[in-house]
Amino acid sequence: MTDTTTATSVQVYRVHIRASAEAIWEAITSPDWTDRYGYGGRVDYELRPGGAFRSYANDEMKAFGAPEVILDGEVLESDPPRRLVQTWRMLMDPDNEPEGFTRLTYEIDPQDDGVCRLTLTHDLTNAPRLSLITDGSSDGEGGGGWPWVLSGLKTLLETGSPMQNRS
Repeated sequence: MTDTTTATSVQVYRVHIRASAEAIWEAITSPDWTDRYGYGGRVDYELRPGGAFRSYANDEMKAFGAPEVILDGEVLESDPPRRLVQTWRMLMDPDNEPEGFTRLTYEIDPQDDGVCRLTLTHDLTNAPRLSLITDGSSDGEGGGGWPWVLSGLKTLLETGSPMQNRS
């Protein structure tokens, strides 16, 4: 059983990326990009309020028994290339499914000299188990959470190459 006593209800992550707001938006919402950073997997967004969101398992995830659709949700707001708000539910671990949908917000703010600040806010109220996974504290159980995903996004956009896998 996972210890949920240190779970954080709302997680906020900020990263500065030397890329345009349009490039960051594309990297978040395009399956050709999402397959190249973080944990991989192709996304499918209907970028309109009420539109569907899905993320699909890559071959490596499937080899470990992941279902075809690993994340799903609904687009609540879409204001390209500045703001995306959606619901978000993890389906790859049956223990997380009962926690239901959480709320995920991406905000892209252009700064000076071709740099944008990306703020990711994940409201995990009533999802303490998922909170421990997304904050990266369950590193031995499958990953580094949002810090890992955002580091991979930044690396890919700034260098053109994916971040090396952890070993």
